[in-house]
Amino acid sequence: MRTALGEVRIGEVRQVEETAVSEDDARQAGFDSLAGLWRDLREGEDRRLFRIAIDGLAQDTRVALREDAVLGAEETSALTKKLARWDKANGSDGYHRRVLQSIAGKPATPAVELAKLLDVEKLKLKRDIRKLKEIGLTESLKVGYRLSPRGRTFLTMSESAR
Repeated sequence: MRTALGEVRIGEVRQVEETAVSEDDARQAGFDSLAGLWRDLREGEDRRLFRIAIDGLAQDTRVALREDAVLGAEETSALTKKLARWDKANGSDGYHRRVLQSIAGKPATPAVELAKLLDVEKLKLKRDIRKLKEIGLTESLKVGYRLSPRGRTFLTMSESAR
């Protein structure tokens, strides 16, 4: 699971009885007390509690990926094909490339402005940018986005191959 601190590895997940939850369990879960935990839970007979063990914290794998700006022809081709598949599913040829070009031309631009520029709904654009982030091509900023080193290399290589 990705968080601001990195990727949290989830260990064991098991259901527990309410009577087995202690003050210490509540504090370890981030509550000030057991009473605070109970106040935060929904009511009802169908309520179930689960204990989720955290197995560790690792660096977000997307960080290393986006910094890897060495792309060969094969990897560039694979990324180009992936974007083409996404475009086909989206019904808009070249859409994801236009998103990358827009971010390259206007880094740190809020999503609402990029959405207007691309004539697409803001939430859809944000979802599509997250897909580009998953493959290491974009980075989120406090406001807006920018191409990662990998994204800049990909855009340059794929445009020169056209």
